[in-house]
Amino acid sequence: MKSIVIALIVAMFAAGGVRTFFRASDQRPAFVTPRANLRLDFSKGIVPRTYRVLHDTVAVAHGTRPKLVALTFDDGPYPVFTPLLLDELHDLHVPGTFFLIGRDAQQWPEITARIEAMGNEVADHTYSHPDLDHETPSQVRSEVLRGRDVLWALTHDPAVRTLMRPPHGRFTIATLRAVQSLGYSTVLWTDDSGDWRTLTPQTIEAHLLTHATAPDLVLLHDGKLATIEALPKVVARFRAAGYRFVTVGQLLVKVDAQQLNHPVRHPL
Repeated sequence: MKSIVIALIVAMFAAGGVRTFFRASDQRPAFVTPRANLRLDFSKGIVPRTYRVLHDTVAVAHGTRPKLVALTFDDGPYPVFTPLLLDELHDLHVPGTFFLIGRDAQQWPEITARIEAMGNEVADHTYSHPDLDHETPSQVRSEVLRGRDVLWALTHDPAVRTLMRPPHGRFTIATLRAVQSLGYSTVLWTDDSGDWRTLTPQTIEAHLLTHATAPDLVLLHDGKLATIEALPKVVARFRAAGYRFVTVGQLLVKVDAQQLNHPVRHPL
């Protein structure tokens, strides 16, 4: 089996059909639909692993990858940092997708409403931000639904009913099945900026430009001044390279899960 896979890959490279592609370092998809086959996407068994090797190679060998980038911001809202971030995005004419914590949105309803009013997208980051890999399926569903209800009451953004991101990107197969049972897609990322650590704006900027892909689904965080300070140069470089900034919802209209899970590496 392994020799067959290697032979196919070598043949495709010889034909000039394969371009450099990128998946997350832990080989997980960036986007999991409600209909995704979790066994094929995540199992460590030989048959699913072989399928992924073949599928990844074929997926990248055919078709183009659009230069679209979605900036996503986890956590919050916050009473100081979120308004600063919103003003920066507005000045740059860039929409963002905000994965908000329901409990925090309840605490700052005016800021939550302002996020949507300024042309950004609001999506579900659970109600209380637990590690979902430690939660039962019932608890996962409760967290997602409680977050949905709070955010829907404050924004009426349809994305709060269809898109969620697990806190810290932590999940199990059981977590994903619970999310799928609610009709949600799990939104991960093609690039983790690392801004959840204490980084300088220059470090964040350098990382995003080095790890750019087409399409690009970028993980950033609200509540980080360095992230806000890095945005002008990052946006300028992406635009100079021909990228267009979109929300996650807009991105999913333009690309399918296969393209998002198999983006082409495109350092700027």
